[in-house]
Order: sequence, then structure tokens, then C-alpha cells
Amino acid sequence: MKDYSIYLRGGDTGVLLIHGLGGTPAELSKLAKALHAAGHTVLSCQLAGHCGTEDDLLATGWRDWRTSVEAALTRLEEHCSAVAAGGLSMGALLALDLAARHPQRVKGTLLFGPTFFYDGWSIPWYSFLLKLVVWLPWGRNYRFPEQHPYSVKDPRTRAAIENLMSRRASDAVGLTHTPGRSVRELWRLASALKPSLPSIRTPALLVHAREDDIASLKNAFYVQRRLGGRVHALILEDSYHLVTIDHQRHLANAAAIRFVDELFGKDAGAASPPKLSLRVP
Repeated sequence: MKDYSIYLRGGDTGVLLIHGLGGTPAELSKLAKALHAAGHTVLSCQLAGHCGTEDDLLATGWRDWRTSVEAALTRLEEHCSAVAAGGLSMGALLALDLAARHPQRVKGTLLFGPTFFYDGWSIPWYSFLLKLVVWLPWGRNYRFPEQHPYSVKDPRTRAAIENLMSRRASDAVGLTHTPGRSVRELWRLASALKPSLPSIRTPALLVHAREDDIASLKNAFYVQRRLGGRVHALILEDSYHLVTIDHQRHLANAAAIRFVDELFGKDAGAASPPKLSLRVP
């Protein structure tokens, strides 16, 4: 399978970015470019089974995605003396998982719309039944369609996504349907990660949309209350789930740059957490 990872070589400090379930590195490209322009080396990695067909995705599970993230971390460390890890949606969970297992190698986390629970406003009230269905033999082939508003509030960006979806450009916008068995793997990742959250003491930046259509603010509160380290939160008022490409991506980018800059400071190996104050717009 072709590798669509985005690697932007910059300075001695690195940022690993991880896309969401069924997504692609492109959903983090604007953030990657902003961090690179600020002087950091950035790798937006491609998870195993992604950017291809539905069968490609079904051939992988959450442990394969974890392996992809570990390989990406090792790649960054070839050039960087200090690394922060961040992700969007499921990618945020994988970043936390990486920090939990490698606390000496991950200096901080950037969490964009972390998704432990599918409970946003666009999720049907009967979704809890679907969770039961995908565990049953006769429901193993259920697929969740990507549909309006495609987790984006900005109409121009949404139109571009719809165009790419119609062309089935999975390398750019992911799959048109997410297999239920892959969603089940996300739930397994979340279950494995939850007990580890208090042990994660590295500083974290948390960016979440108040109107998140996929994962409500309950997810942000869940993370903030359970992480063992300092959490700096930014709540966006004019975005949906894909905060890295939506209306207020400039605010998400600015917060990420400030967080990473202060995290590493002049001494990339500094152990003390950064002093950061974020204003809710």
C-alpha cells in the first residue's frame, strides 16, 4: 500500500500527528504545515490499513494502528531529540496510548476532538443499539456511512469533502463507509486506554468543539478529569468534529504552536510543564 504520510523536516524538536479512524494524514496537513513553519519537524503518519480499500482497513486492528504510531515515533527520533505526540479523534487516543507506554519518549500530547464516546449531536439516539449489533455475528458486516455534514461546519471545506467522497478518493478523505468491525476496534482501544489515563503525567493540550457532531464535550471533560498531568483546554465555538480543517483551524493551529514551543522551550529536554493560558474564544 502506498504511504501517504506527511514528513516535514525542520528543527531538533518533533511533533507526531495521528489521524482518526478511516481518516488520512491529509486531515492534519494544515496543522503539520503550521508547526513546521514554526520550526519543528513534523510527521503526520499513516495508520495501517488506511488510505486504501475497506478490505485493507478490515485486515487491521487497534494493535496494528498502535504499531504504526510506534514506528512513526522511532522515525521522528532519528532526527529529533524531543517529541510531542498529537492526534485527531481516534488519533488523540493513540497519542495518549503512546504517552502512557513511553513516558520518557513523549514529552507532551496534543488532543483534537478525542473520541471515547460516539455521542455528538449527529449520532442517532438509538446508537447504543448499533454498539450491540456490531458485536453480534449477524451484525459484523454493518457499515457506518459518512454523511452530511461530514463533521465540518465550513461550507467550502464541506463541499470539497463531498466532491472527494464522490470520487472515492480514500487517500485524501478516507472511506465513504466505516466498517462496524473497525469501530469495534476503536472501542477496544478506548477500553484498553482508560485505566492508563491517570498515569499519563505529561502536559496535554485539549482542543474540542462545543458543537462537535461526533464526540460531545463529555469526551473532553472525561479526558481532562482523568489525566494525571496538566491539561490546557481550548473550546471552539464555530467548528464541528474535524477542528483541524474547520472554521477555527487557525485557533487550533495557534494553540498547538504555542503549546509545543513552550513545551520544548529553549531546552528541549526540560522536564517542567509549560506555562500556558488559553482563552476560550
